[in-house]
Amino acid sequence: MTATMFTKQCVVTLDLEGVLAPEIWIAVAEKTGIKDLRLTTRDIPDYDVLMKGRIAILDRENIKLSDIQNVIANLGLLDGARDFMDKLRDEAQVIILSDTFQEFAYPIMKNLGFPTIFCHNLIVENDRIKSYRLRMSDQKTQVVQHLQALNFKVFASGDSFNDTGMLKQADKGCFFCAPDSIVAQFPQLEATKTYAELLEKFHQFQNTL
Repeated sequence: MTATMFTKQCVVTLDLEGVLAPEIWIAVAEKTGIKDLRLTTRDIPDYDVLMKGRIAILDRENIKLSDIQNVIANLGLLDGARDFMDKLRDEAQVIILSDTFQEFAYPIMKNLGFPTIFCHNLIVENDRIKSYRLRMSDQKTQVVQHLQALNFKVFASGDSFNDTGMLKQADKGCFFCAPDSIVAQFPQLEATKTYAELLEKFHQFQNTL
Protein backbone atom coordinates (compact mmCIF):
# COMPACT_ATOMS: atom_id res chain seq x y z
CA MET A 1 0.00 0.00 0.00
CA THR A 2 1.32 3.42 -0.94
CA ALA A 3 1.28 6.63 1.05
CA THR A 4 -0.98 8.12 -1.64
CA MET A 5 -4.02 6.59 0.05
CA PHE A 6 -3.40 8.66 3.16
CA THR A 7 -2.13 11.92 1.65
CA LYS A 8 -4.63 12.35 -1.19
CA GLN A 9 -7.79 11.60 0.84
CA CYS A 10 -9.49 10.02 -2.17
CA VAL A 11 -12.24 7.41 -2.22
CA VAL A 12 -13.20 5.41 -5.31
CA THR A 13 -16.81 4.28 -5.69
CA LEU A 14 -17.60 1.59 -8.23
CA ASP A 15 -20.70 -0.10 -9.51
CA LEU A 16 -20.53 -3.90 -9.31
CA GLU A 17 -22.41 -5.60 -12.16
CA GLY A 18 -21.09 -4.64 -15.57
CA VAL A 19 -17.97 -3.10 -14.02
CA LEU A 20 -16.43 -5.90 -11.96
CA ALA A 21 -18.78 -8.84 -12.36
CA PRO A 22 -21.19 -10.08 -15.05
CA GLU A 23 -24.82 -9.00 -14.81
CA ILE A 24 -26.52 -11.39 -12.39
CA TRP A 25 -29.96 -11.21 -13.98
CA ILE A 26 -28.59 -11.81 -17.46
CA ALA A 27 -26.84 -14.91 -16.13
CA VAL A 28 -30.12 -16.10 -14.61
CA ALA A 29 -31.87 -15.43 -17.92
CA GLU A 30 -29.30 -17.53 -19.76
CA LYS A 31 -29.63 -20.34 -17.23
CA THR A 32 -33.44 -20.38 -17.30
CA GLY A 33 -34.06 -19.35 -20.91
CA ILE A 34 -36.34 -16.49 -19.76
CA LYS A 35 -35.53 -13.59 -22.07
CA ASP A 36 -37.29 -10.90 -20.02
CA LEU A 37 -34.87 -11.47 -17.14
CA ARG A 38 -32.13 -10.06 -19.37
CA LEU A 39 -33.52 -6.55 -18.83
CA THR A 40 -31.34 -4.33 -16.63
CA THR A 41 -31.20 -0.64 -15.72
CA ARG A 42 -29.58 -0.16 -19.11
CA ASP A 43 -33.01 -1.00 -20.54
CA ILE A 44 -35.41 0.16 -17.81
CA PRO A 45 -34.06 3.16 -15.86
CA ASP A 46 -36.83 3.00 -13.21
CA TYR A 47 -35.41 0.50 -10.71
CA ASP A 48 -38.73 -0.13 -8.95
CA VAL A 49 -40.46 -1.00 -12.22
CA LEU A 50 -37.55 -3.26 -13.16
CA MET A 51 -37.49 -5.15 -9.84
CA LYS A 52 -41.24 -5.61 -9.62
CA GLY A 53 -41.16 -7.08 -13.11
CA ARG A 54 -38.35 -9.45 -12.16
CA ILE A 55 -40.11 -10.62 -9.00
CA ALA A 56 -43.33 -11.26 -10.92
CA ILE A 57 -41.40 -13.41 -13.41
CA LEU A 58 -39.71 -15.38 -10.60
CA ASP A 59 -43.09 -16.06 -9.01
CA ARG A 60 -44.65 -17.09 -12.31
CA GLU A 61 -41.77 -19.38 -13.24
CA ASN A 62 -41.30 -20.85 -9.74
CA ILE A 63 -37.68 -19.66 -9.51
CA LYS A 64 -36.40 -19.56 -5.93
CA LEU A 65 -33.70 -17.53 -4.23
CA SER A 66 -31.52 -20.63 -3.94
CA ASP A 67 -31.77 -21.13 -7.71
CA ILE A 68 -30.39 -17.65 -8.28
CA GLN A 69 -27.70 -18.11 -5.64
CA ASN A 70 -26.55 -21.27 -7.42
CA VAL A 71 -26.13 -19.28 -10.62
CA ILE A 72 -24.17 -16.55 -8.81
CA ALA A 73 -21.88 -19.11 -7.15
CA ASN A 74 -20.56 -20.02 -10.61
CA LEU A 75 -20.63 -16.54 -12.11
CA GLY A 76 -17.04 -15.44 -11.56
CA LEU A 77 -15.70 -11.98 -12.37
CA LEU A 78 -15.14 -10.03 -15.56
CA ASP A 79 -11.73 -10.72 -17.07
CA GLY A 80 -9.11 -8.62 -15.30
CA ALA A 81 -11.45 -7.40 -12.56
CA ARG A 82 -9.55 -8.84 -9.60
CA ASP A 83 -6.20 -7.51 -10.83
CA PHE A 84 -7.76 -4.08 -11.41
CA MET A 85 -9.31 -4.11 -7.94
CA ASP A 86 -6.02 -5.12 -6.31
CA LYS A 87 -4.15 -2.29 -8.06
CA LEU A 88 -6.83 0.24 -7.17
CA ARG A 89 -7.02 -0.76 -3.50
CA ASP A 90 -3.26 -0.32 -3.24
CA GLU A 91 -3.72 3.35 -4.09
CA ALA A 92 -7.09 4.37 -2.65
CA GLN A 93 -9.97 3.35 -0.49
CA VAL A 94 -12.64 1.62 -2.60
CA ILE A 95 -16.36 1.22 -1.90
CA ILE A 96 -18.68 -0.83 -4.09
CA LEU A 97 -22.03 0.94 -4.49
CA SER A 98 -24.47 -1.53 -5.99
CA ASP A 99 -28.18 -2.01 -6.51
CA THR A 100 -27.75 -5.73 -5.97
CA PHE A 101 -28.67 -7.44 -2.69
CA GLN A 102 -26.77 -8.85 0.26
CA GLU A 103 -28.39 -12.20 -0.46
CA PHE A 104 -26.64 -12.21 -3.86
CA ALA A 105 -23.33 -10.51 -3.18
CA TYR A 106 -21.21 -12.89 -1.06
CA PRO A 107 -19.62 -15.08 -3.80
CA ILE A 108 -18.71 -12.02 -5.86
CA MET A 109 -17.24 -10.18 -2.88
CA LYS A 110 -15.20 -13.26 -1.99
CA ASN A 111 -13.74 -13.37 -5.51
CA LEU A 112 -12.84 -9.66 -5.23
CA GLY A 113 -11.08 -10.04 -1.88
CA PHE A 114 -13.99 -8.71 0.19
CA PRO A 115 -14.01 -4.97 -0.55
CA THR A 116 -16.62 -2.87 1.24
CA ILE A 117 -20.03 -3.01 -0.44
CA PHE A 118 -23.18 -0.97 0.15
CA CYS A 119 -26.25 -2.65 -1.35
CA HIS A 120 -29.86 -3.58 -0.57
CA ASN A 121 -31.84 -6.50 0.91
CA LEU A 122 -34.43 -8.93 -0.40
CA ILE A 123 -37.61 -9.86 1.45
CA VAL A 124 -37.72 -13.66 1.31
CA GLU A 125 -40.29 -16.18 2.52
CA ASN A 126 -39.66 -19.91 2.24
CA ASP A 127 -36.90 -19.39 -0.33
CA ARG A 128 -39.14 -17.21 -2.49
CA ILE A 129 -38.34 -13.58 -3.24
CA LYS A 130 -41.41 -11.58 -2.29
CA SER A 131 -40.08 -8.04 -2.47
CA TYR A 132 -37.01 -5.94 -1.80
CA ARG A 133 -35.95 -3.25 0.65
CA LEU A 134 -33.73 -0.37 -0.47
CA ARG A 135 -31.02 0.54 2.02
CA MET A 136 -31.87 4.12 1.10
CA SER A 137 -33.25 5.92 -1.93
CA ASP A 138 -30.62 6.88 -4.53
CA GLN A 139 -27.92 5.49 -2.24
CA LYS A 140 -25.12 5.82 -4.79
CA THR A 141 -25.48 9.59 -5.12
CA GLN A 142 -26.07 10.07 -1.41
CA VAL A 143 -22.99 8.07 -0.41
CA VAL A 144 -20.84 10.25 -2.68
CA GLN A 145 -22.40 13.40 -1.23
CA HIS A 146 -21.68 12.26 2.32
CA LEU A 147 -18.11 11.28 1.50
CA GLN A 148 -17.57 14.74 0.06
CA ALA A 149 -19.07 16.26 3.21
CA LEU A 150 -16.35 14.37 5.10
CA ASN A 151 -13.78 16.17 2.92
CA PHE A 152 -12.98 13.23 0.64
CA LYS A 153 -12.49 13.63 -3.09
CA VAL A 154 -14.45 10.97 -4.96
CA PHE A 155 -13.68 9.17 -8.21
CA ALA A 156 -16.59 7.06 -9.48
CA SER A 157 -17.31 4.63 -12.28
CA GLY A 158 -20.37 2.76 -13.48
CA ASP A 159 -22.03 1.51 -16.62
CA SER A 160 -25.73 2.28 -16.50
CA PHE A 161 -28.54 4.79 -15.93
CA ASN A 162 -28.67 4.08 -12.19
CA ASP A 163 -25.01 5.13 -11.92
CA THR A 164 -25.36 8.54 -13.53
CA GLY A 165 -26.32 10.37 -10.33
CA MET A 166 -23.19 9.00 -8.65
CA LEU A 167 -21.01 9.83 -11.64
CA LYS A 168 -22.27 13.41 -11.91
CA GLN A 169 -21.99 14.01 -8.16
CA ALA A 170 -18.43 12.66 -7.92
CA ASP A 171 -15.44 14.94 -8.31
CA LYS A 172 -14.63 12.78 -11.33
CA GLY A 173 -17.03 10.27 -12.87
CA CYS A 174 -16.34 7.94 -15.78
CA PHE A 175 -18.44 5.36 -17.57
CA PHE A 176 -16.98 1.88 -17.89
CA CYS A 177 -18.16 -0.25 -20.83
CA ALA A 178 -21.48 1.57 -20.94
CA PRO A 179 -23.67 1.24 -24.06
CA ASP A 180 -23.12 3.99 -26.60
CA SER A 181 -26.79 4.98 -26.29
CA ILE A 182 -26.29 5.82 -22.60
CA VAL A 183 -22.93 7.53 -23.08
CA ALA A 184 -24.48 9.78 -25.74
CA GLN A 185 -27.04 11.07 -23.24
CA PHE A 186 -24.37 12.23 -20.80
CA PRO A 187 -21.66 13.97 -22.86
CA GLN A 188 -20.23 15.59 -19.73
CA LEU A 189 -19.02 12.16 -18.55
CA GLU A 190 -15.96 10.49 -20.04
CA ALA A 191 -16.23 6.88 -21.19
CA THR A 192 -13.71 4.07 -20.84
CA LYS A 193 -13.69 0.59 -22.30
CA THR A 194 -10.84 -1.18 -20.47
CA TYR A 195 -9.50 -1.38 -16.93
CA ALA A 196 -6.24 0.13 -18.14
CA GLU A 197 -8.12 3.18 -19.44
CA LEU A 198 -10.13 3.48 -16.23
CA LEU A 199 -7.01 3.22 -14.08
CA GLU A 200 -5.36 5.92 -16.20
CA LYS A 201 -8.37 8.22 -15.68
CA PHE A 202 -8.06 7.61 -11.95
CA HIS A 203 -4.33 8.45 -12.02
CA GLN A 204 -5.07 11.63 -13.95
CA PHE A 205 -7.62 12.54 -11.28
CA GLN A 206 -5.13 11.81 -8.49
CA ASN A 207 -2.65 14.19 -10.09
CA THR A 208 -5.16 17.03 -9.80
CA LEU A 209 -5.54 16.66 -6.04
